[in-house]
Amino acid sequence: MITHIIDFITYRKDFFMSILNVENLSHGFGDRAIFKDVSFRLLKGEHIGLIGANGEGKSTFMNIITGKLLPDEGTVEWSKNVRVGYLDQHTALEKGMSIRDVLSSAFDFLYEMERRMNEICEHLGDAGPDQMESLMEELGTIQDLLTMHDFYMIDAKVDEIGRALGLQDIGLEKDVTDLSGGQRTKVLLGKLLLEKPDILLLDEPTNYLDAEHIEWLKRYLNEYENAFILISHDIPFLNSVVNLIYHMDNQELNRYVGDYDKFQEVYAMKKSQLEAAFNKQQKEISDLKDFVARNKARVATRNMAMSRQKKLDKMDVIELASEKPKPEFNFRFSRTPGRYIFQTSDLVIGYDEPLSSPLNLEMERGQKIALVGANGIGKTTLLKSILGLIKPLSGSVELGEYLGIGYFEQEMDQSVRTTCIEEIWSEFPSLSQYEVRSALAKCGLTTKHIESLVRVLSGGEQAKVRLCKLINRETNILLLDEPTNHLDVDAKEELKRALKAYKGSILMVCHEPEFYDGLVSDVWNCTEWTTKIW
Repeated sequence: MITHIIDFITYRKDFFMSILNVENLSHGFGDRAIFKDVSFRLLKGEHIGLIGANGEGKSTFMNIITGKLLPDEGTVEWSKNVRVGYLDQHTALEKGMSIRDVLSSAFDFLYEMERRMNEICEHLGDAGPDQMESLMEELGTIQDLLTMHDFYMIDAKVDEIGRALGLQDIGLEKDVTDLSGGQRTKVLLGKLLLEKPDILLLDEPTNYLDAEHIEWLKRYLNEYENAFILISHDIPFLNSVVNLIYHMDNQELNRYVGDYDKFQEVYAMKKSQLEAAFNKQQKEISDLKDFVARNKARVATRNMAMSRQKKLDKMDVIELASEKPKPEFNFRFSRTPGRYIFQTSDLVIGYDEPLSSPLNLEMERGQKIALVGANGIGKTTLLKSILGLIKPLSGSVELGEYLGIGYFEQEMDQSVRTTCIEEIWSEFPSLSQYEVRSALAKCGLTTKHIESLVRVLSGGEQAKVRLCKLINRETNILLLDEPTNHLDVDAKEELKRALKAYKGSILMVCHEPEFYDGLVSDVWNCTEWTTKIW
């Protein structure tokens, strides 16, 4: 999360109405080009959806325009005195900081003023007449600024945003490193909103958020008067808040007026027109080449053949972008398990405090269940308690017979230092390199992705590496913790198809009704048994 003031590098009159101008931007990692000669313009009041497949460079683009990353080529110019707030999914929260500490850090610039004010007061007793006048003038300016920015109401503002995002119920004194993914997202979002920047940059803000707070964010963005740029693969959410789409694809960035549905309509039309023009030109090229080949050796027709050859040489050949590899997920099924997958007896889940009332749950073979409910009520904790990764506070879990368990965790271990090939090979050492590469390619990863370190990949590409592990293991029960986070539209659609076709049982945490509708046989609302007040 950053909030800062970015000054013009060079100012030009034709940029006067623009908040942000990006010109001729090119960037890559090693020999892998992310985008080439990209230009972009952000105007006041524009609500932009930045879309594209996993790995096309959306987060990289955000990091470049916020100054976190230097481009290989091109310029990034912000208008004067613009305060930019960036919600970055990869922001680290420090151990020992409470929720209140993080939210209050939105006002660090005011706390710095207060420190300076206290320094001035300490020096007033020793100051001479000339210095006294200067210090008193500075003191008055600081006091005016503190009053203007409601410095003495900071605690009330923090409490207000804490209530709006449901953080008050968790406890504002709780250590941020003990929070769930969704709770951390809410804390970062709360800090961002308290900073009140002029421009919002949001990188997948709905990841880990529950349905209630996605609706809250939707209302907030619809009422937001300033401009924002939003990265999201949540199509209903995009459609409800944006009025412009920028599509990042094949190293290009193209602008479309309207929401995502309108973009799809226009994009399909453009693609169809380009393919028609390509086919027409290819036929013309074939005819010209054929004529040249048949007539260049004959004296009578040599001049005509040369004329057609010149036409061929001058022709601006239309090229179609290469098709992106689409993921293909097919889960391997092991032997049929016993009748019950698991049964709980008065199970109480939690850490220091109970997160649930005593639970008596059972899951039968063939059931596909979605766990829903607000963040922080114990959905992930329930999965881990069933797996035995966390000891219950009381009660017990009895697993069924002949289980082949596949577990997809909410987040990837960021300490991983292996390449994609090494990551799969360590899990399946009997596979040949060709088989490992083929397995990763089936998940929609290109050769350059496959040879890269896992940690430099986008969130969606990392998810595909983890799914590659899962689909190549024989299972009969899948425990999935928000598997759609970071995945692009094609990958989500394919994952839903594969899970519907899967012959085993599924227990899945998910906040996207459009994903689990038509997929699961049962929906368990965890709010019904939580001890938390929401």
